Amino acid sequence: MIDVYEDPGTPDRRGGWWYLAWLVRRQPWRAAAGAVLASAWMVLLAMAPYLLARAVDDGLEPGDTGALVGWTVALSVVGAFNAWVSIMRHRTMTRLRMDAYFRTIKVVVRQTVRLGDALPRRVGAGEVVTIGVGDVQTIANALTVIGPGVGSVVVYVFVAGLLLSVSPLLAAVVLLGLPVVAVLVGPLMARLQGAEAEYRERQGVLTTRIGDLAGGLRVLNGLGGKGLFADAFRRDSQRLREQGYQVGAVASWLQALGMGLPTLFLALVTWLAARLAAQGELTVGELVSVYGYVAVLVGPVAFLVDMGYQLSRGVVAARRVVELLRLEPDPDTGTADAPAEPAVLFDPASGVRVAPGRLTALVGARPAEVSAVVDRLGRYGPSDATWGGVRLDAMSVAQVRAGILVADNEADLFAGSLRAVVGGRRERDAAAIAGAVRAAAADDVVQGLAEGLDTPVAAQGRSLSGGQRQRVRLVRALLADPEVLLAVEPTSALDAHTEAAVARRLRAARAGRTTVVTTSSPLVLDHAETVHYLVDGKVAATGHHRDLLEREPGYRALVARDAEESVG
Repeated sequence: MIDVYEDPGTPDRRGGWWYLAWLVRRQPWRAAAGAVLASAWMVLLAMAPYLLARAVDDGLEPGDTGALVGWTVALSVVGAFNAWVSIMRHRTMTRLRMDAYFRTIKVVVRQTVRLGDALPRRVGAGEVVTIGVGDVQTIANALTVIGPGVGSVVVYVFVAGLLLSVSPLLAAVVLLGLPVVAVLVGPLMARLQGAEAEYRERQGVLTTRIGDLAGGLRVLNGLGGKGLFADAFRRDSQRLREQGYQVGAVASWLQALGMGLPTLFLALVTWLAARLAAQGELTVGELVSVYGYVAVLVGPVAFLVDMGYQLSRGVVAARRVVELLRLEPDPDTGTADAPAEPAVLFDPASGVRVAPGRLTALVGARPAEVSAVVDRLGRYGPSDATWGGVRLDAMSVAQVRAGILVADNEADLFAGSLRAVVGGRRERDAAAIAGAVRAAAADDVVQGLAEGLDTPVAAQGRSLSGGQRQRVRLVRALLADPEVLLAVEPTSALDAHTEAAVARRLRAARAGRTTVVTTSSPLVLDHAETVHYLVDGKVAATGHHRDLLEREPGYRALVARDAEESVG
């Protein structure tokens, strides 16, 4: 099975079928072993009726005890050996499916990391979640066809050969039966694939909407739009349910035909065998063997129909994975070097000019417009912004990321110890961590945890409160110690006392470094050395917080919630 740290390889992105074939090619020996073991298992199952027929014809009917005992022992040995083969088949196929499962997860995760900040603009979060939760499992299950699927074909041909020695008529019926089943089931397979593809696409859209609703629920409540979005979500979910009913209807017919058609077809074989026995053309032992062969074939024929269903779903899921893998990150053609010394960061679109080594605040009535400025200054999207007079898009992304850090107040927190969460990819010494914790006023967060910095933190910080998560994110940003820190609403979830402490300590902790915060809190604005007041996404006024309070009515109204306290 694929190792956690092993390179998963380069997937075939030409289509769903090609991707499934690539997963098989990545583990050829295991796939071959699965096919051989499954074929041997099913052939040995078909051997049981043959051995039973020999015991009846050679031992029981003529009264030959020795022959009866011999064939009985052979039947027992074959059964015991086949039990071991079945265990090895199951182990091999489980490993094959798990390899495909984890290999797909690794290539998807690698691709999402490769896309970086372009990912949200190229594909919805719900689509990625649906791939990770459902599609990878569907793809893995589809590879079952490598083992029992191949085995079913082999045993089908093998039983037809055994029946040929009994009756050419029965062998002909068996050989013609599978194509008839395929003709009857084939159209349903094509219809299922189309319905499954449409259902899968709508499912991804709805999952994305769920994430958007969950993330913006408080905003929707404040704007009074919760009911409107709830109605839209209800309509979308009802459409998805109706599409699910269509998929279920086709799938139920497939499953019914998968069990019903083989049973009817093999009932015909049994009836023909009984007539031949009544006419004296078959011995008792041969009749018993035909009954056994029929019983053995019901499973493989039904399995082949089910494999068609699983493959149809697997191809649809693989196509979704391939569509994600085909996406390319934003081009990175920059060759210019980042400034060697602290330099001015300037956004021509808004007029925001960030002086080096100072704490600058951005204030605007529309948070989305302020965030857009930060995205341009951090080169998260098309940008004409310059750093030291050089356009950011003229520099390589790696150099920009090394010097400019955008710290979003909803940035992901990965599971692990608190020390690992705030430390990131590098080891941090105790003094640096303690300094960042104090600067973010997160001392009580660390002290309140049972094992301090070594306490496990759940993914996304679900084991922490909203204010604690925000301070942990700030600790992580301060520990990174970038030349330029762009912090988006770093104190929005904090109480006034903690917010004042963070504002006071942040300026001291970032002394000599360039820091930009987006906020409308007067407690933070009062500590900023420069405040840019934005209207319609452009700088309307620049100055110190107290000066803007006196001369800008719009600014004064925007920060009025605590203006008197901050001034006094």
